[in-house]
Amino acid sequence: MSNNLSVPNGPGRPKDLAKRQAILDAAKTLFLCHGYANTSMDAVASEAGVSKLTVYSHFNDKETLFSAAVVAKCEEQLPPLFFELPDGIAVENVLLNIARGFHQLINSDESVNLHRLIMALGSQDPKLSLIFFEAGPERVVNGMEGLLTKIHATGALSIDQPRNAAEHFFCLIKGAGNFRLLYGCGEPLTGEAAERHVLEVVGLFMRAYKP
Repeated sequence: MSNNLSVPNGPGRPKDLAKRQAILDAAKTLFLCHGYANTSMDAVASEAGVSKLTVYSHFNDKETLFSAAVVAKCEEQLPPLFFELPDGIAVENVLLNIARGFHQLINSDESVNLHRLIMALGSQDPKLSLIFFEAGPERVVNGMEGLLTKIHATGALSIDQPRNAAEHFFCLIKGAGNFRLLYGCGEPLTGEAAERHVLEVVGLFMRAYKP
């Protein structure tokens, strides 16, 4: 599996970056609508309005493109800076920002459809599940683990197993509501209900790891 996201030399010219974004947007749309196997690089090029050569100049192969599309979706709600610990910002507020972003991410139509796609195809193509897991859930948990390690070092919370704590945090945010949503027998929490859920989970987490 290739992890190289081939971007033009340097930070990229605006035109190059615009094409890369168009390719990612097209890939997200087609993978969700038609599945992985039925989405070709030709189709992505056509949807993005670029040549097939341009698609390959940015992404080496379909696996790389799929991985990048998953990362891009995650970063829409949880950019890397979410997992920083700025000076003067309360730990609880940092956790609330992450919780809100993650809750919105996992309950979005794109995320729900992608999870259903992976669940349906995972037994047929475990490699595809691994690509998704490493690009999405694993990346998010790794970012949270790093943040919780920093928080533990400050003494604000006592977290001697940050990896476990990171997994607990995201599982609590998902809750039973996300399971119902995935099974098609529920609606996502929004507005005040979503905020109450996030506040409750972060409160539980803070109390659980209080020094």
